[in-house]
Amino acid sequence: MLVTIFALSLFALGSLAGALFNSTGCLCTYEEALLANRRPVVQGWTDGNWRSSLPGAMEEPNFESFVYKNGTISACYLNTSLGVPCEQGSVPVIGVDARTPQDSTGCLHDYLGRSAGRGSFVVWTHKMKNITYDSKFTPQGAPANETYQALTVDAGVQWHEAYDAANQNGRMMVGAVGPDGSIGAAGGWLQGGGHSSLSPTYGLGVDNAVQVTVVTSTGDHLTVNNYQYPDLFWALRGGGGSTYGIVTSVTYRTYQQLPVVAYSMQANVTNATVMQELIGGMLRLLPNLADDGWAGYGWLQNTSVTFISVNPSISIAAANTSMQALTNYLLSLESNGVSLAVAITPFDTWYAWFAWFGQLLGTTSGEGANMMITSRLLSRDTLVNQYADVAEVLYDCQAGLNMVGGGKVSQIDPDSVGLNPAWRNAIVETVCGVSWADGTTAAEIAGQIDRLKVWIKEMYALTPQAGAYFNEASLFEIDWQYTFFGSHYARLKEIKDKYDPYRLFVVAEGVGSDEWNEELICRWW
Repeated sequence: MLVTIFALSLFALGSLAGALFNSTGCLCTYEEALLANRRPVVQGWTDGNWRSSLPGAMEEPNFESFVYKNGTISACYLNTSLGVPCEQGSVPVIGVDARTPQDSTGCLHDYLGRSAGRGSFVVWTHKMKNITYDSKFTPQGAPANETYQALTVDAGVQWHEAYDAANQNGRMMVGAVGPDGSIGAAGGWLQGGGHSSLSPTYGLGVDNAVQVTVVTSTGDHLTVNNYQYPDLFWALRGGGGSTYGIVTSVTYRTYQQLPVVAYSMQANVTNATVMQELIGGMLRLLPNLADDGWAGYGWLQNTSVTFISVNPSISIAAANTSMQALTNYLLSLESNGVSLAVAITPFDTWYAWFAWFGQLLGTTSGEGANMMITSRLLSRDTLVNQYADVAEVLYDCQAGLNMVGGGKVSQIDPDSVGLNPAWRNAIVETVCGVSWADGTTAAEIAGQIDRLKVWIKEMYALTPQAGAYFNEASLFEIDWQYTFFGSHYARLKEIKDKYDPYRLFVVAEGVGSDEWNEELICRWW
């Protein structure tokens, strides 16, 4: 039978101390913002920090909209010349401005629209900004001699703020990289796994969290680590965001700020066959680079490939030696019409590289664009033995490449955290996506989604035992329980049932969501 669960049942947990607000959708018109003497909406539309400062705003505005079964779209477009009335869509209708654990919930770093729900209630944690550095942090319940040079961040802290605080103490930390540093440091980034430009050297985010505070559906505010509630601590590190409770803070280990070396490459190609050959050859060489400590980000287009990588544990001379095989391979293609530009650049600190990288990317991270993506984790074996077949798909979808695995990531016990074990074999996360303009019809959007589904099927056929990154994927992934969580799903479900007996926390294709209908408003009993 079906049991209906209302979103506002959150109030059953007790009174909320934060101030209530009404959410009016995705800002309606930028003329209204200008008349109110606010920052112009049109200027901030693609700025992740600006969007995160608005209750109910999403990274991709298509997840702020709602498509009815008859094809009608309820949305609020930036382009007012379309003449479409501004409507609520899927933006939560009411919420609370949370300031303390007593009135807070977690936030998601998510490309699947899990942070919103039609007719829902939102608890906004953006203003929970406490940051504390402790050079001798001991987790609760741990032996006195177990200490970390650690940074504790509240639920509303964003990565650029965490990096600033760490750098002020001469430290750096494993965290998200983007043009504006707007991703939350204590939310879904960690709970989905958390990849970083420092991951091949120091591991993923889940490998660097030493303590988490969380509010459960029973109203308990718990401090969890390897000594207290270790099963919940295990699940919160990679078992999916907004599933087990409301994370209010995370404590991360930090590392001595180090100089880094960056390798930047752009290759321009005029021939499609040569482009696919170039992509395949690059993929084949990436495992060795990850083993040397390199992380990297690549962008594939019809006629060009851009690849930017960074290494915190290498000299300029060693960087040249390490990258020589890739550079030589690319140079070997010049006779086929490839033009190449390569640079190796030293930076005094990783923090300086992060600032440079952000300026280089500008506002090209996808915030403010209607977009859906799919991802796949590619293992060493796949890159070495199936690079040509994979390159064909990646060229077709003009993929992004995140070389954030291997190295330290692959050396850690796959069962040490709740994360999908596929990450321990992965070298690269590939990302394919589709996008569309405001005013696109539901039928045309469905056509774009069909393209996405083709790439999903092709990559799944090539790598059926691999997985996808929970935070950067599609709700159309095949066998989502295994794709997102691997062999850990059953244990994660047991932990969820233990700490969320009321089944209050549910997100699309999160642990336990298979007990609910597709709209997540009715649970099968």
